[in-house]
Amino acid sequence: MRTATRPGRTRIWDRFAASDPGLLRLMAGLRTVGAIALTLAVLALVGAGKTHLVAGSIAAMAATFAIKEKQRRQQAVTLALGLVVALAAMSLGALLSTHVVAGDLFFLALIFAAVYSRRFGDRGTALGLIGFQVYFVSLFVRAGVPGLPGLCGTLVVAFVCSALVRFVVVPETPERVLRRLRAAFRARLAQLVSAQIELLDAGPDRVEKALEEVRRHTARLHESAMMIQGRLEEGTSDRATAALVQRRIADAEIAAERLGVLILTARSAERADTLTLHLPNAPVPAASDRLRAQDDTTAILRRDLEALRLLVLRPVAEDRGTGMAHVRNRLLGYRDEENLPRASAAVQDVFRGIGETGRSVLGLRLALDGPQDESDDTPSTTRSREELDAEDVAIAGSEEAEEDAHDPTGWKRPTTRTAVQVSVGSALAIVGGEFLSSQRWYWAVLTCWVVFLNTASTGEILVKGYRRLLGTVLGVVAGALLASLVGSHTWTAFALVLLFIFAMFFTAPLSYALMSFFVTAMLGLLYTLLNTYSTGVLVLRIEETALGATCGVIAAALVLPVNTDRRTDELLATVLKRLGEVTGAAVDQLSGGPAIELLDKARDLDTALDDLRSSTQPLTHPITPLRARRQTARYLVALLETCAYHARSLAATAELLPYSKTVAADPRLKGAGRRIAHNIDVLVARVEDDDTEGVAETGPSLASMLETGRPGLPRHDRVTDRVLRHLQRLDEGVIGLARPLGVPVSTSTDTASRGPAA
Repeated sequence: MRTATRPGRTRIWDRFAASDPGLLRLMAGLRTVGAIALTLAVLALVGAGKTHLVAGSIAAMAATFAIKEKQRRQQAVTLALGLVVALAAMSLGALLSTHVVAGDLFFLALIFAAVYSRRFGDRGTALGLIGFQVYFVSLFVRAGVPGLPGLCGTLVVAFVCSALVRFVVVPETPERVLRRLRAAFRARLAQLVSAQIELLDAGPDRVEKALEEVRRHTARLHESAMMIQGRLEEGTSDRATAALVQRRIADAEIAAERLGVLILTARSAERADTLTLHLPNAPVPAASDRLRAQDDTTAILRRDLEALRLLVLRPVAEDRGTGMAHVRNRLLGYRDEENLPRASAAVQDVFRGIGETGRSVLGLRLALDGPQDESDDTPSTTRSREELDAEDVAIAGSEEAEEDAHDPTGWKRPTTRTAVQVSVGSALAIVGGEFLSSQRWYWAVLTCWVVFLNTASTGEILVKGYRRLLGTVLGVVAGALLASLVGSHTWTAFALVLLFIFAMFFTAPLSYALMSFFVTAMLGLLYTLLNTYSTGVLVLRIEETALGATCGVIAAALVLPVNTDRRTDELLATVLKRLGEVTGAAVDQLSGGPAIELLDKARDLDTALDDLRSSTQPLTHPITPLRARRQTARYLVALLETCAYHARSLAATAELLPYSKTVAADPRLKGAGRRIAHNIDVLVARVEDDDTEGVAETGPSLASMLETGRPGLPRHDRVTDRVLRHLQRLDEGVIGLARPLGVPVSTSTDTASRGPAA
């Protein structure tokens, strides 16, 4: 019974770890709740009243979640500076409590400074947030000069407890975070393979759902890869190790995504378009009879996919004996055309894809777990190890170049513009809030402040304000029910407050509306503790929230506005430029040019694409009335994701050139890549200047252009079929982008446009 339960628990934990990469949300929630609980315990021991308990809780929460720096020394310095800022904010809040106009003016100045300080990085952001939050606490508990010493003592207790929990009770180091992120990547990679098995077995009535699962797990694997990328420098011993892990993660991600495309192609009547894996609700390709559920080849394919999944999850400590070695050797043998079953070319491609994915998993295990037993290796496995070793040597000896980021100045700097907008919106919220309630006006200011966090356009602020209002309305209902049940049971109320705070932090990255629900329900309990609860207070909370969101939207729309179209156009141009840089550099290297660091450029492309995806949320939101624009935005993002996948694959293949026996430079590729580069330049010009007259060019397939270059020369001796497929799909994707962007497309008959291969 015990042995049967343990695998079940392991599967549940793997699913949880994959849903929360690196356990970042779990640890953030535990640290915050732990800091608040310790603060409450200390204050209760010294006999503090409810006002100090509430103030200490909010201060401990702010001191914990505001600090985002990764190194412990930096966190300690910021925490110490934060205590000074908190004491100053509380003192000024108490001193200005009887001077309404002066207090409001100072609050506006504090809001401007808190937002403007974001330009100074994580520390500036943290200090600004702590200053604003503690001043808000002074308003919430109605701090006055007589009670100032006790409140300052409460702040000291809260910050000390936050430090103890952060550095002693729930310690966090970059190395530990990176280790958990790598475990999450493995779990998500295994989940993607499981989804691909489901796609293989899905009948006609379930194939659409199975394909959607593959899409979801592909996106989640990419999310994990991006999170690891952001932690590599701090979580590894040196830059060479960071580059090696980055390379192995990229290899595994690309190979797994390609395997999904190959499986979809094998069960389809024609070659599946990569776009199908990136476009939500894309039509399912027509099925073929290449793979039948009871077919022997399908059974072997299913067995090998299960073996691949086991290879991903199997810890190195348990990787002993000949069993796993036999599985690994069999999968890697497919790379050398060993034991390929008699089947169609599309089905054989799936087996080759399994071999390539197995090779990437081997590289991942070597990079993350160190050397392993090689006594049972076959020649194909030995060759894979030699390739990986050669890559390791090349990565260790490479030098990384750094580029200086362009920093705009003046009003164009996002922090300056946002600081002015928040200040104007907060001023409107103060005036309007005073009309609603002279006691609770600050709730409108808080909402106006919050809707500007992590937003960059009017549309994003509108969507965030709507979600906050929805969560607030539902939270008011829950708060009213809980307040009537809790009554005067102080510690029961605080226990629920801790539960809601944990839920708030755990759900924040998933749903802003859900986070707002937990915040409002928690506030209902805090009002109960302060003996100021009433249904009217919670209804006022809704009114102040609606007012604050409205003031934020007005300020964003009228003061130095950045409309959604302008924001998305800027980010779209950035993505296209990054795409051109990655593609151009990869094609140049595949043509025999000098070797450069390509994966960093590919990750810059991924980061820009993530920013674009976030900025299009107002256009793709379900409540938007512009249905056609929503479909266009989704289509554009999906096409860009497809192009980014092919660009990443080209970059990964180009980096194999110095040590691969299967990929060789081919000068003809330079000419084949010119059309792609030209078309990307035309798209960028169109996005940046609507009046441009550039024309995108299309024509013969890139593969046919290469084949006509030097008749009689075996193509695979110069460039692999995979490179040609990626180039062809990238060419098609760029042409696909031209149409929704309004760029005319012409079929080129000029031989010059075909490059020297024509």
